[in-house]
Amino acid sequence: MTNNNLTNSSLIQLSQMLANKAISSVELTQTFLNRIDALNPAINAYIALDKDKTLAQAKAADVRIAAGNAEPLTGIPIAQKDIFCAKDWQTTCGSKMLANFIAPYDAHVITQFNAAGAVNLGKTNMDEFAMGSSNETSYFGGVKNPWDFDRVPGGSSGGSAAAVAARLCAAATGTDTGGSIRQPASLCGFTGLKPTYGVVSRYGMIAFASSLDQAGPMAKSAEDCALMMNVMAGFDERDSTSLNRVKEDYTRELAKPSSSQPLAGLKIGLPKEYFAQGLDDNVATVIEAAIAEYKKLGAEIVEISLPNTGLSIPVYYVLAPAEASSNLSRYDGVRYGHRAAEYTDLMDMYNKSRAEGFGAEVKRRILIGTYVLSAGYYDAYYLKAQQIRRLIAQDFVEAFKTCDVIMGPAAPSTAFKAGEKVDDPVAMYLQDIYTISTNLAGLPGMSVPAGFSHGLPVGLQIIGNYFDEARMLNVAHQYQQVTDWHTQMPELTMPKDIA
Repeated sequence: MTNNNLTNSSLIQLSQMLANKAISSVELTQTFLNRIDALNPAINAYIALDKDKTLAQAKAADVRIAAGNAEPLTGIPIAQKDIFCAKDWQTTCGSKMLANFIAPYDAHVITQFNAAGAVNLGKTNMDEFAMGSSNETSYFGGVKNPWDFDRVPGGSSGGSAAAVAARLCAAATGTDTGGSIRQPASLCGFTGLKPTYGVVSRYGMIAFASSLDQAGPMAKSAEDCALMMNVMAGFDERDSTSLNRVKEDYTRELAKPSSSQPLAGLKIGLPKEYFAQGLDDNVATVIEAAIAEYKKLGAEIVEISLPNTGLSIPVYYVLAPAEASSNLSRYDGVRYGHRAAEYTDLMDMYNKSRAEGFGAEVKRRILIGTYVLSAGYYDAYYLKAQQIRRLIAQDFVEAFKTCDVIMGPAAPSTAFKAGEKVDDPVAMYLQDIYTISTNLAGLPGMSVPAGFSHGLPVGLQIIGNYFDEARMLNVAHQYQQVTDWHTQMPELTMPKDIA
């Protein structure tokens, strides 16, 4: 098998190859490391690499496989978004504020992957403190979209997105506060899932907006995401928002016998608000074609309404900055994080350290958040936004009375050019118009590759009811059984001895 075929294999295929001794974890890991060496300088997907640590994990995985103690992801190289603390790894959250921070402990997600025997390939680039939709706010520079280096990969999980799309990892982790898994999944052409809020622990995940942040898998297919969810999900008493639920097997629906109409009886809701003004015509055409495919699979289409969708952006950009203002107040130059080299007194140190350590977008959101939480404005902005948030959640409750899943575009357009929206924050914020409402409601959502527009990927969004990830994954899986969009990969020039 060529290296190109190897890096394009599914997680199950890689797991079987490792179990059958067709390849070792060290060999598989080195294949990805070689690919990273060749392509990462141009793509900038990774912030931190430590080959010694990575290969040590791969060697340990090979021992575990030889002893017969392997799990499905044992020996599989996974990229970790640099928002997760990983012991003895540089953990920056894409910010100068944490540029020299070495995490002293593992996030729960990292602990889960370590326990499963997975290999940490490295830490991926991201928008600073997860604030952005294009991965252009990173202190370490923007990430290139592997389909077109002049375009953005989406954000904030842009590094993980580019790594998955360019096959610089077998799969990756991301986080989704307002669409930061699903929007880059759409722009880069792979499958990304945001679980129900509380299903994956936030312990050790550097906070942006605590009531919205949720970790999830980013991989080539729904089947791969299901395998990753089996590792990532689980109760963690260290996270007060972690849900104590019976452990699920997220692959359980995938094993059901298929037929010519495997989704017969499934009702798909199409919100009229998702197909209104603002949606690119070519993206709409791709989404409509995907819906037509679902009809062939036996699904029934139901028109629904989510009337408060248009309010999700203003609500989000009151609530998320408010929580960010609180969460980022800990970075004061005293205990850890960037400290200014010269200052006159304590207040001057605070001011200079934060001015130097935070980027423009982070400062903008801190200022907005502090404003809406200030005396005299709390009731007018923050409290009102919380009330509308409840109405947005209620829209979904009503919608799910008539349908099983909701579908529509994951993003209003394909990947836009780098620099195109940097000076227009509102235009950037509108990139998340179709994804933010699920975070506000705490619902699960995912993006599935559905086709191309002018050579750029388009993602179909699938939204499920609370804790309905297994059904969503099967709905995506059945579509991927009859289409090959998820197997498409960008043409990237590789040295002959690596390709």
